[in-house]
Amino acid sequence: MHVSVVLFTSDLRLHDHPPLRAALTRPGQVVPLFVRDRGVAAAGFAVPNRLAFLADCLRDLDAGLRARGGRLVVRSGDVVDEVCRVVTETDAADVHLAADVSAYAQRREARLRRELAAQGCRLWVHDTVNAVVPPGTVAPAASDHFAVFTPYFRRWTGQRLRDTSGAPRAVRVPDTAGSEELPVREGRAAVSAGLPAGGETEARKRLTAWLRGGLAAYGDRQDDLAGDATSRLSPHLHFGTLSPVEVVHRVRQAGGPGADAFVRQLAWRDFHRQVLAARPDAATADYRTRGDRWRSERAARADVEAWREGRTGYPAIDAAMRQLRHEGWMPGRARLLAASFLTKTLYVDWRVGARHFLRLLVDGDVANNQLNWQWMAGTGTDTRPNRVLNPLVQARRHDPDGAYVRRWVPELAGLHGPAVHEPWRLRGRERAACGAYPDPIVDLSDGLARFRRARGLTA
Repeated sequence: MHVSVVLFTSDLRLHDHPPLRAALTRPGQVVPLFVRDRGVAAAGFAVPNRLAFLADCLRDLDAGLRARGGRLVVRSGDVVDEVCRVVTETDAADVHLAADVSAYAQRREARLRRELAAQGCRLWVHDTVNAVVPPGTVAPAASDHFAVFTPYFRRWTGQRLRDTSGAPRAVRVPDTAGSEELPVREGRAAVSAGLPAGGETEARKRLTAWLRGGLAAYGDRQDDLAGDATSRLSPHLHFGTLSPVEVVHRVRQAGGPGADAFVRQLAWRDFHRQVLAARPDAATADYRTRGDRWRSERAARADVEAWREGRTGYPAIDAAMRQLRHEGWMPGRARLLAASFLTKTLYVDWRVGARHFLRLLVDGDVANNQLNWQWMAGTGTDTRPNRVLNPLVQARRHDPDGAYVRRWVPELAGLHGPAVHEPWRLRGRERAACGAYPDPIVDLSDGLARFRRARGLTA
C-alpha cells in the first residue's frame, strides 16, 4: 500500500490544494499532517489571535477530512522530527509540502529534504499553493526579483494561471498515524474580543458573499474607513483556507473595475513574497537603507505606548489602533496611516511597529507585514521614500463625516461631522464632553520637521 504524507502549513483547506491532489493521484493512503511547530513558538509568532484562528482552521479541516473518510493528524514539536516519525510509523514513500518564502521556511525545507532522503523518502514541494505567481517566475533581466511593483505587476498580469481543482471525494488515512487532540479556541487568554472565525467553511462563505455584494464597488470604496468596504479575506489568505489562485479566477470571472482593483491587491502579496524570497534579511533589516537614526522603543517609550493604546490625540490614528486591538485586524488604509504616523511623524524604528502588528494581527504575515512597514517607512520598495501621510488630511478624505472615529473612539462619539477629527480645537463644554481623550502628543509640523532633518531634506 503506497502511503504519502501531506504536510499542511499555511494551506489549511481541501479545495484547490495541489499537494493533496498530487498525493491522491496514486492509489493508496494519505496522512494529512499538521505540526504545531515549536520553532514558530520560540520565534514569538505563536500569538493568541493567530492561535485561536488556527484552532478554528484545524477543526474545520479535520471535519472536512472526516466527511471524506479521513482525519487530520496533529503533532507538536520540531516539524522535521515529527514528519520523519510519521514517515517511519506509516512507511510513507513521499511527503508533499507547499513552498514558502521566509528564511525559516527555506531552512526547514532544506533540512527536511536531507532527513527524508536519509530515510529513502522523497520530498515534493509545490509552488502555487499560497501564491498566484510563485517567486522567481517573473524577474527583470539584471536581477533575481523586481524591486518596483508596477513593472512587476505588468509581468504578473500576463502570466497564465494554473487550473483549479475541487476538494477530494475521499481520503484514506492509515491507522498507524497517531494524533494529538485538536486545539480549541475556547479559553485562550488575550484573544481579541472581535476576532473573526477561522476555517475553510467560513472562508468560502465570506468569499461568495464578497463576490456578490462587495466586489463591484471595491475600486471606489477600498479606502472608505467608515464603510468597511474591504473583503476581510486576508486572514483566510494568510492561513490558506482560501486558494489565492482560485480567488483570482473567481474575481476575474466576476469582472468589472472592482475586480481589477482587487486583483491588484492580490498581486501585492506575491510581490512581497518574491522580494522576501530573494532578500530574506528584509524581514529584519532595511531593504534600502536611508541612513536613519530612528528613535528606539526605549527612547520613545511614552510616544510608542500612546500609539499602541490609541491615545495619540489624533482620532483617525487612535481609531485604527483600537480596532486592531479589538478585532486583530484593520483595513489597509488604516495600516498605512498608523505606520506613517509611527515612522514619519514620531520617527520611531519601523521594526517597533512591525512587532506590535505581528503580536495582534490575525493575518500577521512576515512578507506582507514587514515589507509593507518598510514601504511606509521609506526603507523598502516605495519609489517615494519620503512621503508622509498627514493624519488630518487622510481622515478628511477617507472618513469625512467621522463615522469611523466615532465607532472606535467612544470618547468622541458625541461630536458631529468633521469636527471629530480635531477635538483639541474645541472649547468649553464641547471639549469637556470628550472626557479624558488626550491632546495630540506631537504637533504635526514639528514631527515633519524632525523627519525631514533626519533624512537630510532640509538645510
